Formats: sequence, structure tokens, C-alpha cells
Amino acid sequence: MRGLYAAVDAQRVERGLSWQGMADEIWELSEGLNARRDDHPISVSTLKLTDDRRQVGCHHALFMLRWLGKAPEDFVAGAGHVEMPDPGPDYRLRWDLSKLADAVDEARRAHGMTWAEAAERAHCTTNQLTGLKRVKFGTTMRLTMRLVRGLGRPSTDFIYAAQW
Repeated sequence: MRGLYAAVDAQRVERGLSWQGMADEIWELSEGLNARRDDHPISVSTLKLTDDRRQVGCHHALFMLRWLGKAPEDFVAGAGHVEMPDPGPDYRLRWDLSKLADAVDEARRAHGMTWAEAAERAHCTTNQLTGLKRVKFGTTMRLTMRLVRGLGRPSTDFIYAAQW
């Protein structure tokens, strides 16, 4: 997460943007979708808190990654290159956490593990794993990528262009 924050801040400074200017640019990447949805833009505090908490929600991270033109793997040592989709102005990138939950469950069963054993291996709680299918707003980017890497799959297997 520190690497993502550093890259976002460096790009912001390089382009001479305030935090609000960066948030506006990030939001405008989905201008067509935004006009139809009439929902609130990403907040400056969400972007700035990434460094303070060293955590960011998995969906919020996709906003920043899209703006940077980077994939989550670009910030994970030894992860290799992944090409992110370009969803265009009518979409936003989202994590398919239900699909990720199914893949985790399938891998857990294939290895004969209980949910508690799988959670221990993923360095999280059992509820974080079993609740992936039901989460309303997502989970942390750190946990999401830990699970993706544990499955040995690219992040793009679980990222899609959403139109709501």
C-alpha cells in the first residue's frame, strides 16, 4: 500500500495537481457512468487516508490504479506484469468479490482445509473469508491481493468493468 500511495502522490505532484484536482481527474475517468448514476465522487480524504492507514478499500484502489494506468501486481514484489482492462468512460473497474470467494472456497476444499485453516493461511479472520460473498462495500486491498496471490491467479481474473 505504501508503494501505491507513493506512486499516486508522485503522479499528482508531477502533474501539478492538488488532491482535489486529482480526485476530480479520477472521477472524470468514468464521466458517462457518473452522469447516469448521479452518485458522489471519490473523496480527497479517501485518497489521503491511504497513506495514514496503509489500507484502502479494494474498490477505491481500482480508482487510483486506473488513474495511474497500473495493475495491482505492479505493487506486489515478484508478481509479474498484468494488463488492466480499459473500461472507457461508461464504466468503472470493480472487484468481483463473489467470484473471488468462490475461487477461495474451491481452493480451500481442494486442499482439504477448514475455513479456519484457510483464514490462518491468508492471515485474516474466518469471517473475512466466509463473508466475501456478502460484503456490501468490499474489503481491504491488502486482503484482496493476498487472496489473489494465494490462488496463483492474476487480479484481472476478478476485476470487471461495471455499469451498475
